[in-house]
Amino acid sequence: MPQNGRLRLNLVDVFGKRLQERVDVSLRNLDLTHAPVLRGLDASKVINITDLFTGTHGHYEFTIDPPSYHPVGGFVDIKSGSNPSEETIIFPIDSGKVVSVIRPTFPNLTKELRTLLSNSPNIPGAGGLVGEALYQSFDDIRRAGILNIARKSLATRLNDTQSVLSLIREVREVRGDRFFAFVDRQLREETIHNVNTGLFHEVNSILHSLPPQFVGFEHAKSFKTGEAYGNLQLTFFKRGEDFVADIDIDDAGGLGHLFQVLRNHFTGNPTHPYNIHQILIRHQRLDPGYRFNIS
Repeated sequence: MPQNGRLRLNLVDVFGKRLQERVDVSLRNLDLTHAPVLRGLDASKVINITDLFTGTHGHYEFTIDPPSYHPVGGFVDIKSGSNPSEETIIFPIDSGKVVSVIRPTFPNLTKELRTLLSNSPNIPGAGGLVGEALYQSFDDIRRAGILNIARKSLATRLNDTQSVLSLIREVREVRGDRFFAFVDRQLREETIHNVNTGLFHEVNSILHSLPPQFVGFEHAKSFKTGEAYGNLQLTFFKRGEDFVADIDIDDAGGLGHLFQVLRNHFTGNPTHPYNIHQILIRHQRLDPGYRFNIS
């Protein structure tokens, strides 16, 4: 059995840039007792692994574990002949390894988001701040959450002139995975209309509830966009002529499916905005505008 196979690995982040750290690579042959483990490989360069079995015995399972990104697993067949097998593997950042966030400045935000923040003086704990001062007051997690939702809701076009973001009037509470806002009645009407176009579909809203500051509102249906991962969800509540929406982005298991992240690396905690950032860029080519410094 020939053991002259080669594997070339190109390990990149969601922007296609090579990881700038050392990684551990484990391989396990699915037919033979061959399980090489290579530690501390430099991912800033193409990684070359040699002496692998090829052909009918060249089926390997691999796991790759970088320090600052989620570990990824998969399968590869090692080709016979002189040419190596090649794999480019994309890694999402491990949110727990982010030490700081490089955020866009307020003047560089979209006009729609600047307007929304300037019209939102009633966010608890913000002391009545609006506009740039409000934006600067958010911690990294909440700022990431609002940037994610703003980018996704701006890209969700209801018609030729309006997006979801353009019909959000005033944010009242911001969390890392969602925000609650007063919205135009038209947003609900256009969302219902766009069920017919396929942009949205109705979903169960029973798991969504409003914070205590919203009194007297009743459920008025919930809708999601149709992407496989990174869906925008709008859950509406009504009180007379006033409408509030719980607005969030669902990862729908996107890290596990898009990136082949190892199942045992998930914690079951609420959706982290940094994970949504990676899904939006990788799956939908939507850039929320911020970057990470990682440990």
